[in-house]
This record gives sequence, structure tokens and C-alpha cells, in this order.
Amino acid sequence: MSAAKKYKPMDTTEPNENTENIAACLKKAENAAAAAAAASSIGRSAFAAQNMNSASTNGERLPNFSKLGGHHGEIRAASTTSNLLNRVGAIHNSKPGDVKKIVIKNFKAKPTLPDNYSEDTYVKLEEAVIAIQLSKPIKYSLEELYQAVVNMCSHKMDAQLYTKLKELTEQHVKRNIKLKELTGGSMDKLVLLEKINHWWLSFCQQMIMIRSIFLYMDRTYVLQNSSIHSIWDMGLDLFRIHFAQNSVVQKRTVDGLLTLIEKERQGSTVDRGLLKSLVRMLCDLQIYTSSFEEKFLDATNQLYKAESQRKMQELEVPEYLQHVNKRLAEENERLLHYLDSSTKHPLIYNVEKELLAEHLTSILQKGLDSLLEDNRLSDLTLLYGLLSRVKNGTSELCGNFNGFIKKKGRTIVIDPEKDKSMVQDLLDFKDKMDVIVRNCFEHNEKFTNSLREAFEFFINQRANKPAELIGKLPLALFCHFETFNLLSPLAKYVDMKLRSGNKGTTDEELEKTLDKIMVLFRFIHGKDVFEAFYKKVDVLNCLVLHLNKHLFFMQDLAKRLLVGKSASVDSEKSMLSKLKQECGGGFTSKLEGMFKDMELSRDINTAFRGHALSNNRDVHNLDLCVSILTMGYWPTYPPTEVTMPPQFVNPQQIFNKFYLEKHSGRKLQWQPTLGNCMLRAQFDAGPKELMVSLFQALVLLLFNDKPVLNYEEILAATSIEDGELRRTLQSLACGRARVITKTPKGRDIENGDQFDFNNEFTNKLFRIKINQIQMKETNEEQKATEERVFQDRQYQIDAAIVRIMKMRKTLSHNLLITELFNQLTFPVKPADLKKRIESLIDRDYMERDKDNQNQYNYVA
Repeated sequence: MSAAKKYKPMDTTEPNENTENIAACLKKAENAAAAAAAASSIGRSAFAAQNMNSASTNGERLPNFSKLGGHHGEIRAASTTSNLLNRVGAIHNSKPGDVKKIVIKNFKAKPTLPDNYSEDTYVKLEEAVIAIQLSKPIKYSLEELYQAVVNMCSHKMDAQLYTKLKELTEQHVKRNIKLKELTGGSMDKLVLLEKINHWWLSFCQQMIMIRSIFLYMDRTYVLQNSSIHSIWDMGLDLFRIHFAQNSVVQKRTVDGLLTLIEKERQGSTVDRGLLKSLVRMLCDLQIYTSSFEEKFLDATNQLYKAESQRKMQELEVPEYLQHVNKRLAEENERLLHYLDSSTKHPLIYNVEKELLAEHLTSILQKGLDSLLEDNRLSDLTLLYGLLSRVKNGTSELCGNFNGFIKKKGRTIVIDPEKDKSMVQDLLDFKDKMDVIVRNCFEHNEKFTNSLREAFEFFINQRANKPAELIGKLPLALFCHFETFNLLSPLAKYVDMKLRSGNKGTTDEELEKTLDKIMVLFRFIHGKDVFEAFYKKVDVLNCLVLHLNKHLFFMQDLAKRLLVGKSASVDSEKSMLSKLKQECGGGFTSKLEGMFKDMELSRDINTAFRGHALSNNRDVHNLDLCVSILTMGYWPTYPPTEVTMPPQFVNPQQIFNKFYLEKHSGRKLQWQPTLGNCMLRAQFDAGPKELMVSLFQALVLLLFNDKPVLNYEEILAATSIEDGELRRTLQSLACGRARVITKTPKGRDIENGDQFDFNNEFTNKLFRIKINQIQMKETNEEQKATEERVFQDRQYQIDAAIVRIMKMRKTLSHNLLITELFNQLTFPVKPADLKKRIESLIDRDYMERDKDNQNQYNYVA
């Protein structure tokens, strides 16, 4: 250390003053040397205090610190005095303005401790540590004790000091662990826990106080020796060793903790602070897992195992789920307040295992169906949330959910008594299940696919049992391939919706309904069997569709378009676009052609009326409306010849001539089965308007010429087919609106029956619609229909095989079967495919490979 200082030049003519200045400088130098020596010593020691007292006898102010030894100080002082005299002389001889440096150097010899210093210090520190452990006052100041530790460590006595401290701590721990109040068996568990907790907290406070005194050693000696513990860890290690070795204290502590936790689980209020402190003690001692956690988890398993068995018998599934949820919340709260975080996974796993996993099957079998049936969304949400926590929980739930849908859906489609409301029930059921999957099952893709698979399964379950429902009941057809189709009731439902249109519903609601119908439509197998629907069921007695595409909408659309009962053209076109999007343009090409025909027919009728007026044709007494139908677009109807009255024949001939003049080369084929009329009738109660079919009109017009007619006269006058005439007379004489009477009375029409015009007919309505009696389909006709469906499918299979083989040229049997399954849109068995392959081989469309009989070659 150096410093520079400027001195004023001294006048040599004043020796006395200079001599006094030199003496003063010497005195100051001596005091500075003493201060420097004291600064390098041990500070405020007892020895320093003694030197200060001896120096004070000279009556001068002493420095804060003095030298440790007299001879060292004298040497240092003499050296300093000599140097100072030399420097003073140099200063005296120096020129004005010169600057000189003062250099202060360290001691050449290190200071030493006085004799017996270490022994006295050991005693002093031991007394202090024991006083802290016994919670007694300390004789010495903490500063003095800390400085003593610094002095000991500075003179290489830290190892002995550490060993001595460890011995004192171990003796203290042994002394406390053997107390009778801890090892005796008569003490209450709660009191014992409080005693141990007090001992533990006191021990922690004592170790903190002790560490503050020995902090210098903890930061120097301990850090330089990795093989020894810090003072805090040393105390915990000793506590752990002796606590673990004393099995009685350890066992009573753990048992007491388990007892408190069990009381809390039973609803009692316990001291969570005590639990938290003792659990933290076990964690700090690193015996939490071995001494406490294992026993805690075992006790948890036993508790919840017995509780779950009891609660499953006492509670219903919703209440049991609430109980499980409550228990899980309680255990999470315990983890938050006093249990160690490492226990979270095994604890929650064991609770879920005993309360849920072990009773998974019982929960689902006992309560799932009722929850789904009653639409208990909150309970289903809770069920899904709980089961998703256990292994295979959602898979089991999904399987049982699938089974419920199949069982419930089968009751809807199998029961003939529910055919009337079948489609609406299916739509409502589908909506209900969609809400559950979306809101309760978090839109899980597994449940969505399961819902789709279940609907597709039960919708196609009603097999090999043809059924026809008369009147308002929809028709259900079962095809040859063991596939039940809802196409007929579905078509009836669409027809009802599109007939009623927007009555009571908005356009958006109708659009949503049509979307839902399309969802059901996708589930149905074998859509091509619709060509056999409505053979003799609908109001217009429309017959079978002979179409190669898969149609389900055409027949009812034909009725609505021909009769003019479609309430909304936009809704019709919306449904058509949905079918086109679902099945492709080929599916709806004929339906689109039907709309075009109706538009052209309106233009032709307008032109015909103008033509009739301009040429004075006698058709003004008859409001004639003709629909021109392209045979390729519409259902095929067999030609029927009937005897028409003159008032019908003349307008028909005029229209024939008008149309053929405009479209040469075409041919018109009139279909009386599709005609309908509006007749004005005069009864005793007043005039009425009767909405009837063309056949009904032909019969009623006969009574204008003769009031009483028998069956044979009506048959000869109209030339209507016998079965059709009997149904027509039955609708007029035996239905709700009996405008003619039959003699003898009865439901059936027999030969020789007489019919009279009923002048006494009354009805509160002015315009009355008389429905035609529908002909029931016989077993022979049903078999013929099924045979036709089977034949049409054979053609489609043959075409698919030839198309595939023409493209691939050579193909193995398995690959060909796979391709056919991918291309065919109706269900088919491998045996049926094999028969069609053999048939094509016999007809030389393909051949077996000569080297490999399992491979086919295409024959060009």
C-alpha cells in the first residue's frame, strides 16, 4: 500500500522548531505502527483488551487495536522510526516542489494465538450449543461466539470444531429420542404427535441458531470438503438415523398420522397444520416413502375397497358417481394441504382403481341404460369424466353405449306397431344421441364412429319379412339379401314433410329436417331396392320403377308433381340437391328430368288453351290439364284401356291433334290410372264438390243416366279391370264418404250387387276428397318383386366384374372380390359373387389362368 503527499519546504534557520516537528512525527509514526500491528491481529480479543488497558496508563488516546506481542511490536516500531528519520532527512534535503511516497508493508511474521486459547474456546462454544439445545440463555454474545469460530477456523482447527459440534448434536438427539413420554404406550396418539411436532420444530430452530454461530465454518471448511454434510444436513442426518432406529417412536408417529387422516376421511375435523408439519418432517428426513407412504397407500386401498362395495349396494349409479367425484376432490385437497406431491399419482390411481376400475362393469350395466334413456346429461358428463381417468374406461363406455343404441334402435324398427312413427322416432333418437356425444362425451371421435356403426347396424336388421302397411302406415320392404330398408317409410316421411311444406315450420327448420333425413338415408344398405317400392300402395296406384340407379325419392315426387300437392318448389329442389350431393348426378338425373317435364307441361297447357280459344274448340266447359311425361324419366305404367264418356273423349282428341302437330314423330300414351277429376254433385242437403280419381269419376257419371246400376252394368259401361272396379266401388259405397249405396250391405263387392245414388249424403265440408282403396300386395307379387330385385342385382354384379376385368386384364380371386365389395353399393355375400364369376366364365367373358386356378384373365 502506498500513498503520496506533498510537503512544504522547511526553513533550515529554525532548528528548534524542526526538531520538535521531527519528534512529533516520530511519535505519530510509533502510534501508526502500533495500529497497523493491531489491525493484522485477531481483532477484539482478550489480549487486545489487555494491551489497551496497559496503554491507557500512559494517559494517551490509544488506537482501536494494539499489537499481540511486545517484541514484534518493538521491532516493527524501531524499523518504522528508522525509516521515518531517513525520510525526514530526505524531506529536509529535498528541493521545493518534490513529491515523495510513503510505503506501508505487511508484517513479516504471522500473529499467533495465545496459549490455551483453543481449549477455552471449545468450552465457550460447547456451553453455548448446550444452552441453545436446552433453550437456556447464552452467557456470551453471538458476535463473540462467531469471532471465536472464525479464529479457530483461521488457525486450522475447523475439523476438530466440526467433530465436536457433531458429537454435541448427536448426544442431544439421543437424549430426546429416549424420553419415556415418546416411547411409553399410554400416551394418546394426538398428544404424542403434538409432542413429536414440538420436538421437531424446536430442533429445527436450534439447528438454525447453531448454524448462525458456525456459519463461517459452514461456508469455508464444509464447502471445501465434499465428503461431509453441511451443519443443517448433519443435524437432519443424525435426527433421521436415530429416529429410524427407534422403531417404537417411528411406528407410533406413522400410526398417529394415519389415524388422523382416517378421521378426516370419515368427516371429522383435524389439525391440518399438525399433519403438514409432521409430513414435512418425514420428507426432510427422507423417510417419507419408506416409513409413511407405503402404509398410507395400503390404508387407502383397504378403506376405499370396503367403502366401494358397500356404496355400490346402497346407492344408485348417479349418487355413486357423485360420491366418487367427492372422494377424488377430497384426496386432491389433501395433496394440496399436507401430503407430498410425489404421492399424487399413486394415491389418485389407487382411489380410481378401488372406486371405479374394480366396479366398471357393474356401473355400466347397472346405470348406463337408465342415464341414456332419461337423457341425464349432467350425470353422463360426470360418468364420462370419471371413466376417462381409468384404463379402458372410455372403451368400455363406448361399447356399452353402442349396445344401448342397437338395442333401443332395434325396438323402433322391429316392432310393426311403431311403423307409423318409425322415421320420426329414429330422427328424435338420433338427435338425442348426437347431443349426448357432443355435450357429454366431448365429441369423442370413437363415440361418433360407434354411434354411426350402431345406427347402420339396427336400421338394416329387419330381414326377409315383407310388410305392407295400409293407409297412413308407411311401407317397409325386405329384400332378398337379408337387408331391411327404411326407404319406403323414409320416402313417406319426406313426402309428408314436402306436402305440408312450411306449415308450422320455418324454411330453416324444414332444411334441418331434410338434412336429418339424409343422415338416416346414408345408414341404409341396398338403396337400389327402392325400384320395388310402392308397387300398389300409393293413391295413384303407381307401379314398379325399373331403374338402374338407387332411387328412393322418385315415386312420391311423381305423386306430388302430378297431383300438384308440393307445398314448396324450393324445398323440393333443396331435397334434390341433397340427393345429388350424396349419391351423385346419375342418381338424380331422372328426378331433374321430372321437374323439367312439369315445367314444359305448364307451357304446353298454356299454349293449348290459347289454341282452343282461337279456334273455337269446344273445351271451355272442361278445365283440362295434361301432364306430358317422358317415359325415360318417370315410372313405367302399363297401358290401360277404359271406356271414356263423350265429354272426356272430345277434349282428349283435340289435345292429341294439337300436340302431334307441334311434335311430329312422337306418340302419346294416355294413362287413366294417373288421372283425377273434380265433379260437382247435387244432393238433397245441397251441392258438393267431389275430388275423385278418374275411375271413380267414370263410375259416378253413369248415375246421371240411370239412378240404379248393378255390378255387371257398371263393368260393361266402363271397361275397368275387374279388381280395380271392385276397389273403386268399395271406396264410393263402403268408405267414409258414401255417395252411393250398395245392396246388399257389406264390405266386399260381389257380382250382382246393386248400387244407388245416395241423395241423402251429407257432409259438413263443401269439397270432399274420396280416397281410392289400395290393393294389397299378394305373396306371389312380393316374391316376384324380390326375384326382380335379385335379378337386377345380378346384372349389376356382372357389369362390375366385366368392368374390373377389362381394366385390370388379369386379377386374382381375392383381389377381384375386394374390388367388387368396394364398387357395389348394396350388401352381397361372397358366395353370390362367386356364382356370378362362374356364370361369366361359362359365357366366355373371362377365364381361369391355366397355371394358376385362383387367377382370372379377361377375354376380349
